[in-house]
Amino acid sequence: MSPTSDAAPTTTPADRLVQEALSKSGLLWIRTGERTWPVWHASVEGTAYVVSGPGEQPLPELPERVWLVLRSKDSRARLLTVPAAVRRIGADDAEWAAATAALRSSRLNSAVPQDRLVDHWAEHARVLALDPDVAQTEIGAAGEEESGAAPPLPTDAVTR
Repeated sequence: MSPTSDAAPTTTPADRLVQEALSKSGLLWIRTGERTWPVWHASVEGTAYVVSGPGEQPLPELPERVWLVLRSKDSRARLLTVPAAVRRIGADDAEWAAATAALRSSRLNSAVPQDRLVDHWAEHARVLALDPDVAQTEIGAAGEEESGAAPPLPTDAVTR
């Protein structure tokens, strides 16, 4: 029997490993050249989506490619490090509905009411798609490297 062009795409063990790591934890680390940023995310079909902007998590403008560091939810040990392409998506993009539905369901404690959240993101925030390059996945700790920790960003939220 010969394969057909409409056959289901094959997934590799690395694809499945990255998808599982993305779906098991709501937090990932985005490593840029300057520092590493912890962000909550939602995963849809192997793509991680993050939202930042007013009232959301702080995240700088990202370069076209970043590294995603995925950790175990239980032990917090590093499971994978994988490069990812960064794309900004908007309300006109085909994946907007699925991405924002996933993000909305995992967004906790927003000052914006849930029924206005997606509109708020469209008007005031950035929704980013992070597409992992699973062929370049590093499993476990990749040698001895610095933690990437940085001092907390300044904030108006202080106690006296």
